[in-house]
Amino acid sequence: MENLENRVEREYGDEQIQVLEGLEAVRKRPGMYIGTTSIRGLHHLVYEIVDNSIDEAMAGHCDTITVTLNKDGSVSIQDNGRGVPAGINAKTGTPTLEVVFTVLHAGGKFGGGGYKISGGLHGVGASVVNALSEWMEVENCHDGKMYTERFEKGNIARPFECVGDAPNGKQGLFVRFKPDATIFEEVVFDYETLLTRLREQTFLNAGVRIIFRDERGEEPKEADLCHEGGIKQFVEYINGNKHANMIHNDIIYMKAEKGDITAEVAMQYNDTYTETIVTFANNMSTIDGGTHEIGFKNALTKVTNSYARKLGFLKDSDANLKSEDAREGLTAVVSVKLPDAQFESQTKAKLGNSEVRTIVDAIVVEKLSEFYEENPDVAKAIIDKACEASRVREAARKARELARRKGVFGGSSLPSKLADCQDRRMEYTELYLVEGDSAGGSAKDGRDSRFQAILPLRGKVLNVEKSRRDKVYGNESLIPIIQALGCGIGEEFNIEKLRYGKIIIMADADVDGSHIQVLLLTFFFRHMRELIEQGHIYLAKPPLYKITKGKTERYAYSDEERDAIFEEIGGGQAERYKGLGEMDKEQLWETTMDPNNRTLIKVEIADAMKCDEIFSLLMGDKVDPRREFIERNAKFVKNLDI
Repeated sequence: MENLENRVEREYGDEQIQVLEGLEAVRKRPGMYIGTTSIRGLHHLVYEIVDNSIDEAMAGHCDTITVTLNKDGSVSIQDNGRGVPAGINAKTGTPTLEVVFTVLHAGGKFGGGGYKISGGLHGVGASVVNALSEWMEVENCHDGKMYTERFEKGNIARPFECVGDAPNGKQGLFVRFKPDATIFEEVVFDYETLLTRLREQTFLNAGVRIIFRDERGEEPKEADLCHEGGIKQFVEYINGNKHANMIHNDIIYMKAEKGDITAEVAMQYNDTYTETIVTFANNMSTIDGGTHEIGFKNALTKVTNSYARKLGFLKDSDANLKSEDAREGLTAVVSVKLPDAQFESQTKAKLGNSEVRTIVDAIVVEKLSEFYEENPDVAKAIIDKACEASRVREAARKARELARRKGVFGGSSLPSKLADCQDRRMEYTELYLVEGDSAGGSAKDGRDSRFQAILPLRGKVLNVEKSRRDKVYGNESLIPIIQALGCGIGEEFNIEKLRYGKIIIMADADVDGSHIQVLLLTFFFRHMRELIEQGHIYLAKPPLYKITKGKTERYAYSDEERDAIFEEIGGGQAERYKGLGEMDKEQLWETTMDPNNRTLIKVEIADAMKCDEIFSLLMGDKVDPRREFIERNAKFVKNLDI
């Protein structure tokens, strides 16, 4: 037998140690640099280049950025900033422009005074975009001259050169790139996704203009974005999309500067039961919050309790309102800009600078107190809403305790209709939430009981968008779901207690089924959001047609797939499924539940604020905006059952 030590030495020798030069590492492991090669990663490429132009704007050298989606699949970003210095980099001996686009961790954001404040702290943006592009063209107008260079898959295809004077005194940087289709799962940019992000940047940088053009279709689209009102207009925009009634008309705005740190807060209350707080540091969305969000929430709670007592809403013997009470119905934007921002991850999702918490806390306490003194009627309306939220929270607590005493939320209490699975390991198990007893029966009989559990939905699913928390705990359609999942709800939610790794919503492929999906997704988004964020929620995709010809049986999940099967097998008869209950257990297993054949759609929150807007629109009280949304999007619906 071969000596094991010799074999290991041969298999793991010097020749096995790879040294990836230049941008090879980025192309080898793109996810390490942009998070994912999905559609989200594709859009991240645009953000990286635009963020560099925004940094120029924050430094006071740029006020207009033009972003263009071109017919050939490429995207162009043009700014009127200073451009990149045109000399030779002393350390590398190569042109500075070339260094910026080919060397990781190179740029003007690591000291030296080029950028006092910057979102792109890691300095990998431009070079990573270059590495992941089929090709990139750069035109750099600096100090009256124009310089160009072309790259292909990160390598120099046309060397750096000066092509003469900049036309008409032009200044700034032009970058055009085409994402590499061999790296990304999808290379077609989504107009609405980019528009949302670019609009966001103009809210955060008052006065900066971004022109966004889409020239790919027969009718080009253009959005001219500029918001002189900054984050005050941001709050107006968010609340406008909620289609809610405002508790007060004037947006509360506050700003403070301490040294090189600037903190801005804008806030307004509406009559909904949910909060929307979005935070940013150096224009980067800090979706996991951080010190600026903590400072804001703490200050808001202090001021709310102080005025609740001052105005007589709380007596000496009453307990303080909780932070969540003070935030019900609140829309707020918190934006801080600072040098040397400390983020807790490469994705810049959470700010860690401790001094920011103190600054935000102080400005909110001071300015919000001043606003309440000057606007006593507004103060009373806001405090009254917070006190009502406290009473509802207490009612919800009592409803939970009552349910627990009845054994509804007990640790071993499971719904009577649940057909549980044998395996108890969360990472291997699946819970199907099935519409209707008929489909539930087929699913129970056809499942693999080793790892698949079935819970038929009971009654009409509650629309939680229109319901306060205490109503959720007593709803017959939601209690069985809460029981089955085992992880609690709201403030008692604990994902460590989750009993199933996949929660799969399986509803009919018709309008009623889609409505049930939205109701359940609204419930999860509002009360168990972490289940979505951690990738536990899925939608099953049952077939629309069963196609038969002789002894051949095939299933189609769209009209296009049906037509393709017809062409492949030379005709047939197509049976349109009206519901899951029409399938027997074998068909349901084969098409919708067998892991080897089924199609599952993972529910993701790519943009939490956009999700909040859509749920508010679809499930809220206002009818007209919902009708407008349906009319505007009806043309995109391919399979509609009335």
